Amino acid sequence: MKCATHPEVETNLSCGRCGRPICPKCMVQTPVGTRCPDCAKLKRLPTFEVSSRQYLIASGVGVGVAAVAGIVWALLFGLFPTIYFYVFLAAAVGFAIGELISLSVNRKRGPILQAIAGISMVIGFATGLIFLRFSLYLLIGLALGIIVAISRLR
Repeated sequence: MKCATHPEVETNLSCGRCGRPICPKCMVQTPVGTRCPDCAKLKRLPTFEVSSRQYLIASGVGVGVAAVAGIVWALLFGLFPTIYFYVFLAAAVGFAIGELISLSVNRKRGPILQAIAGISMVIGFATGLIFLRFSLYLLIGLALGIIVAISRLR
């Protein structure tokens, strides 16, 4: 057998999909076996293909939710001024931001959406700081909220 791409090379390999003879130079290793270059064209999962329009939607939703959540965050912390409640509330705000961003872009995922969620969490934190005094526990809550928001879009 001769390679379909390199006719001067003899081979015993063939594509696992179409059966064309391929040489070791041509073969592409895929999760399901060796393939010829034509059959091996891998494409990204649709879950990770996010358009510019969806980034704009995610940014708008993230900023909107963050602004409202920051105000609610500050008001609830004023009612229950304990450290444990604050950390729990920060995680809940991070979860809400991450989940609503995910829902707004049809459950798409990716590093840019994770960055949008993290920045939105910081915006919510800054909005809450208008009404609260700064403390170390606020930063701990912010870090936890960012981690939770990003993990929802991983």
